[in-house]
Amino acid sequence: MTRIKKNPSQRVSIEDVAKLAGVSTATVSRVINKIGSVRGKNKAKVLDAIKQLKFEPSVFAQRLATGRSNVIALVIPRYEGVFYSFYALELIRGVGTLCAAFKLDLLLSLTDVRSSLNLRGVDGVIFADIIGNRHQVEDIISKNIPCVVINHYIDDLNVNCIAIDNAGGAQEAVNYLITLGHKKIAHITGDLVTQAASFRLEGYKRALRKNNIKIDPRYIFNTNYSRGQARLAADRLLRMSDPPTAVFVASDSMALEVMAVAKEMGKDVPRDISIVGFDDNPSGLYGPVALSTVRQPLIKMAEDSVKELHRLMTEKKETQVKKIILPTELVIRESCRPLGSTR
Repeated sequence: MTRIKKNPSQRVSIEDVAKLAGVSTATVSRVINKIGSVRGKNKAKVLDAIKQLKFEPSVFAQRLATGRSNVIALVIPRYEGVFYSFYALELIRGVGTLCAAFKLDLLLSLTDVRSSLNLRGVDGVIFADIIGNRHQVEDIISKNIPCVVINHYIDDLNVNCIAIDNAGGAQEAVNYLITLGHKKIAHITGDLVTQAASFRLEGYKRALRKNNIKIDPRYIFNTNYSRGQARLAADRLLRMSDPPTAVFVASDSMALEVMAVAKEMGKDVPRDISIVGFDDNPSGLYGPVALSTVRQPLIKMAEDSVKELHRLMTEKKETQVKKIILPTELVIRESCRPLGSTR
């Protein structure tokens, strides 16, 4: 095997490896990219040369050789405060963790729903919800790019989706309040253009109907998931002449704002009003009282989406479309009490 004297400032090239191993650059490329078969003796020479030279293959060259970029895109509809959102940060954390495990690079795309996506060169796409950008999903499908939709159950497109049982979780939360004796139960919604918020509203209504409790439109306060609008809704709710005794709130961050407004008005939680949120945001543990909530498996949904997308990207044969709904879990803490009890 030829010995190569190398200037420390020079970058080792594939030609250097080939020269030291006494083989062609094509043989080195096949060994690096695990393409085709290389005779055992030549393979051993190449691997030994790589070790001696401490050669690090070019990621771009490897991708060119294999025809894959190993880049996936996570598309999140742009909205104000996205990087302060527990939901968005959990998705990014979960997707990023599994991308590292599968040696995939992650491209984060905050999309304007009015524009088309520029995702040239990506191997797959994860859509984090569909909020006015269905046309983008349809475009990706038409280009035969593997994709998965999360946090939105979509039954009329040939696309894999993983969603949360938002309606079931909301219904369980309201049922819990009803078992505590509450009948005057309010709901502060999220932005109803999102499927999650509309399904949570439906779960709230379903629980009341199944328990023969009349749905009172005065007790439903529509918001856009912001703490500012949650504050306005809480102020109106708590000043009503016939106020509710309990409230189910579509997110924990809004529920904590309701709790703060109640405290400012001299109300006690849960003595004066019981509160249940949705998310299981860790900040719910550090309010005036620990917040009862509905835990949604955001990390699992995010990680499962990468697993599913990786499967779609690597399997050559056409696979059956999967549509998955993940269950939620009611987490009971300190923010609710039985009606009529002192605490």
